[in-house]
Amino acid sequence: MYIARRFAFKQRSASKPTFIVFIAVAGIAVGTAALILTLSIVKGFSSQIEEKLIGFNSHFQIRQGEGSLFFPLAEDTVRLEQLSNVVSVSPFLEKNVILQGGAGEASLSQPAMLKGVPGGEPPAFLSGTIVEGAWFDPAGDPETFEILVGKPLAESLKLAPGSRVMIISASSGDSGALVDAGGDILDLLSSLGLEIATVRGIYETGLNEGFDDYMVIAELGRMQQLFSEGKARITGYEVMVRDLAGLDATSMAAVDALGAPFYSFTVYERFANLFEWLKLQQNITPLLIITITVVAVFNIISTLLVLIIEKTREIGMLGAMGLPPGRISSIFLTQAVLISLAGILAGNLLAFGFSVFELHFHLISLPQKNYFIKHVPIEIVPLDYLFVSCIVGVLTLLFAFIPARVSASLKPGTALLT
Repeated sequence: MYIARRFAFKQRSASKPTFIVFIAVAGIAVGTAALILTLSIVKGFSSQIEEKLIGFNSHFQIRQGEGSLFFPLAEDTVRLEQLSNVVSVSPFLEKNVILQGGAGEASLSQPAMLKGVPGGEPPAFLSGTIVEGAWFDPAGDPETFEILVGKPLAESLKLAPGSRVMIISASSGDSGALVDAGGDILDLLSSLGLEIATVRGIYETGLNEGFDDYMVIAELGRMQQLFSEGKARITGYEVMVRDLAGLDATSMAAVDALGAPFYSFTVYERFANLFEWLKLQQNITPLLIITITVVAVFNIISTLLVLIIEKTREIGMLGAMGLPPGRISSIFLTQAVLISLAGILAGNLLAFGFSVFELHFHLISLPQKNYFIKHVPIEIVPLDYLFVSCIVGVLTLLFAFIPARVSASLKPGTALLT
C-alpha cells in the first residue's frame, strides 16, 4: 500500500501530485458524476411527468360503456372503498363544450373539456398550480357558474380572473359528446345550450396539449345543475390507489365489484403515448452508462500504463531486490484502487453538489411546451450513487489487471537499463 501510494501520489512539487494521476482522477470523477446525473435527471423527469398526469386525473377511472352518464350509488362507492389497495374514490362529470371569449369575436373560440369535480378543498396537485385567482369558494354566489381554465387557454381567449366567458354545449343526451352520433343539423341547433361562466382562477401544470389548453375545471354540483338537466349524474369515478405495483389488479377488481356495464382504464393505458415516450428516454440510459464507463476504464488503463513507463526503473529495482512479479502486479492494482476511489468520491461530491445547487436555484431552464416542465428535474436517489460507484470501481479494478500484468512481466535487467 505504501509503495502504491507513493507511486500514485508522489509529490513533484510542494503541493501538487503527479499530473497524470490528477488527470485520471478528474476523468473518473467527471465520468462518475455524469453517470449519476444521467440517472438522476431521467428518473426526475419521469417521476415529475408521471406525478402531473396522475395528479391531473387519477390512478384509474371507472366509466360506463359508450361514455354514458349514470346516477352514482352509495353502494358502488362503498364497494370501491372496501378494496384493500384503494385510497380514495371521487365522482366526476365531463362534457365537451366550446368556449367563446373576447367580446363575441369568432377568432376567440376554443373547444374544451368541461370537467366537474367535488368542491370543498382543492386537490393537492391543483392547489399548487393555480397561478392567478383561487379555488372555488363554498360560500360564493350559488347563481354564478365559476370555472378554472389553463393558462394557455386563458391566453388564447384573453381571459383573466373575473372575466366572463360563454360556454356553448350541443348535447342534451346521456353522454358528454359535443354532437350526438346520428344527429342532423336541426337536432344540433335545437339542442344548442348557452351558459355564461365567470373565470375564478387560472392554473398552469405545464402539461399543454390536451391539458392546460383544453381542460376546464368546474364545481361538480353546479355543473350538474346546468349541464345534466339538474340530475346528479356523473361520467364516472376517479380512484387513487396506495400501491402502484397492484394498480392493474385493483383496476380489474373494481370492475368485478361493480359489474357490467362498467369498465376501467389506468392512467398508463389512457396516456400510453406519453409513457412510451418516457420509457424511450429511459432505454437510452444503459447506452450512456456503457459509453461513459468505457471511457473511465480506458482512462484508468492508460494512466497505469503511463505510470509503468514512468516508473520502469523503480520496477526493475524492486525486482532486483527480490520482490516477486505478483507483488509488483499488486502494487499497480492498489494504485488503480486508490485512483478510482479518489475519482469516485470526487464524482459523487460533484454530482451531489450540482444536484442540490440546481434544485435550489433552477439555473437550467427548459421549454415547457416541449418538455412539460420549466427546469431540469433531478431526483437524488442514494442507491443510484451506490450503484454507479460500484460499477465504476469494479470495472476499473477489473481492467487494471492489463497494465498490472505488464508491470509484472518487466525483467529487472531490462527495466534498470531503460
